[in-house]
Amino acid sequence: MKFGYAIVLALVALVAVSGFAAADRLPNQVPENQIFTIDTLIDVTGAVSEESEMQWTLDSQDITTTTYTGDDVTLAALVAEYGNDDATVNDLLTALNALKGYGSKPVSVVNGTSAAGLINSISIPQGVKDSTFIDEANFPGFTVGDLKAELADYTTSTSHDYGAIHNSKLNPTEEIMILTWTDSLRSNGGKLSLNKNIDFDSQNKGKGLSNLEVEKVLTYASTEGAHLVGAEEWTLDVAGNYELAADTIRCVFASSASEYFPAFCNVVKAKSELVNINSAQISTKGAVRSVANEGTVPAMLNYQIAVTPDSNSGSGFADGTVKTMFGGSIMEARGTNDETSATNNWKDSASVTGGIKNFQKTFNYESGFKF
Repeated sequence: MKFGYAIVLALVALVAVSGFAAADRLPNQVPENQIFTIDTLIDVTGAVSEESEMQWTLDSQDITTTTYTGDDVTLAALVAEYGNDDATVNDLLTALNALKGYGSKPVSVVNGTSAAGLINSISIPQGVKDSTFIDEANFPGFTVGDLKAELADYTTSTSHDYGAIHNSKLNPTEEIMILTWTDSLRSNGGKLSLNKNIDFDSQNKGKGLSNLEVEKVLTYASTEGAHLVGAEEWTLDVAGNYELAADTIRCVFASSASEYFPAFCNVVKAKSELVNINSAQISTKGAVRSVANEGTVPAMLNYQIAVTPDSNSGSGFADGTVKTMFGGSIMEARGTNDETSATNNWKDSASVTGGIKNFQKTFNYESGFKF
């Protein structure tokens, strides 16, 4: 099918990265995934009510905590070596608890219950650097790297916090996707032929692939003053906090001039409405990609609609009202800031009524990292 009118949106928020621009980063799939298909075939003269909807939310993050385990050292010994004359063990513990990494996770010190405070391991969340000073006032020059070095011949282990759906501010490394799709058709009579196919796969998808695809073709002819009404709406909402560039790009040949990819909050929508259709042949196709395993796979929402005359009507025109709306709200930051550096709000709408010879609209949206 050829479409004579097309709207193509290519949105990228520039960041100082060699070879890349940053925008949407999609969340990763969950371990257990689903695939389903729904096929509908209707050929009827009479009243029809047909509805479908889907609401899908997915959250992902990967906050890594590294635990260093080695020879025992005491809190008191650290205070004596690095602290000033007034420093205490409580000062050191307070300073360590104040060192928060991604997700507001503090440095954790595993120590005994004795007054000496034996330490055999420390757990340091992602985002706390070795060069970070622990407490320059009470422990001048004492860094996280120095603390790790005190555990002689240490071994390391890692744990991961993969995130969960919540209503608060997103953590660094976290992305959330909300996909909403609804579709409805109703008539109080007339002749309707409908072929509708729904295909869903919740797994990670690469470029050119989709998580949800919906396609329908219908022909309607009114009898005894009956009408057909309908509406279809797609909304893709993807947001994420800043993330280390090295954790986002998988290609070993990709170099980055910036340490972080920034936060973003992007919403796009596609909608069509059928009002009091008396005669028409209508086809629509929608597809969305909202889950991927790396930052080089962009978010995607495509939608097409075509309205032409019913070849059996003999009038050469479709009869009724057709409306479409495509829109987006884009917000992008830079680096690790949580302040908006770029906004882009846009909308396209169309409405036709009467004898329709041809009405076609195509919407294509992609947003993500680009080579």
